[in-house]
Amino acid sequence: MDFKLTEKEQALIEEIRKFAEEELPSGWVGASLADGGESRDWEFEMSMSRKLAQKGWLVMSWPKEYGGCDASLLEQTVYEMEVAYWGIPGAWMGVSGVQWVGPCLMLFGTEEQRRKHLPLIASGEPDGVWCTGYSEPNAGSDLANLQTRAVRDGDEYIINGQKVWTSAAHRARWCWLMARTDLNALKKHRGLSLFIVDMKSPGVTVRPLLNYYGRHHFNEVFFDNVRIPASNLVGEENRGWYQLMQALAFERRSTAPITYGGFKRLLEKLVEYVKDTRYEGSPLSENPVIRHKLADAAVAVETLKLFAFQLTWRLSQGTIPTYESSRNKVMSDEVMKRVAISGAEILGAYSQVDPDSKWAKLNGVVQGLYLGFPGQAIAAGTTEVEKSIIGQFGLGLPKSY
Repeated sequence: MDFKLTEKEQALIEEIRKFAEEELPSGWVGASLADGGESRDWEFEMSMSRKLAQKGWLVMSWPKEYGGCDASLLEQTVYEMEVAYWGIPGAWMGVSGVQWVGPCLMLFGTEEQRRKHLPLIASGEPDGVWCTGYSEPNAGSDLANLQTRAVRDGDEYIINGQKVWTSAAHRARWCWLMARTDLNALKKHRGLSLFIVDMKSPGVTVRPLLNYYGRHHFNEVFFDNVRIPASNLVGEENRGWYQLMQALAFERRSTAPITYGGFKRLLEKLVEYVKDTRYEGSPLSENPVIRHKLADAAVAVETLKLFAFQLTWRLSQGTIPTYESSRNKVMSDEVMKRVAISGAEILGAYSQVDPDSKWAKLNGVVQGLYLGFPGQAIAAGTTEVEKSIIGQFGLGLPKSY
């Protein structure tokens, strides 16, 4: 494994830095960290998304025929790290589409589906924004227990059911939906299928779910006799579980570079803060407890960087990773938890101040992280599920269930 960046990757880093300096407001820290992934200025985020698309960055590793640049996976990883570092909004616009829907359509979709949806995602326009319909009130980690039904009726499927914790459903034009198509399957996971659903279809209802610090990122989505063309089935009927596993692998892969970039920047801001803030006559940076907390977090962040590059290297060699995406997801969650707790302890009462207050420090980012990290350990698969995958495929242990 050689993680040394070439002149090409170094030039990309410099280009992204210049872009951030020219396009972002002075003192920008990053809406994705501060707001739990939900921008409070959607128009600004969309405008930035279009600019990233015009630069050829939004889906840079995709084939040119679908709006990408045929960039290497290493370039893609470096891009994700740098965009997260600068907190550029719009980079994760419709993150479902960019990170896993698009790649899965390339693997499992029909040519018609690819020609229609991939250029929309790559454009950075509102019609390229997706949400993901997996979780239900009684189906989370046990996703095979989902009950949303899709019944074939001639050239259509009729969908009935409910999804919950659906990120960005109030913004999305399309839903990447998992539904049950066979009630009599011998094993529950064998009767599931993936579908493309137009969120403007009659019978689709979206209701907001505010998280416990007041952000609107999640939603409930209800499907009441929603009719979609049979051509919106992705891959084979009743084989959706296997396609889902690939989609989750794509999703978990992206967590490490994004988390690394964002938390590297935040650590740098915390270091500046403790250098500039005095307590009982001395800078906070001279407190050994604080120094150890920051050093410990820095080691974790750099470890995550190595994990991200190692997985990218394995993929570039043509191998199919089995547990590495889950490992990176668990490590990303741990980094977020560690930096959030350390940041809250360092800022003290300031960490409880809302971002809009004049008393907020570091744009209120630490408050959002501290309130958000427990939920992050559930998204895209709970820590317990991820550790089971690592144990089984990485350590050769028996199944835990």
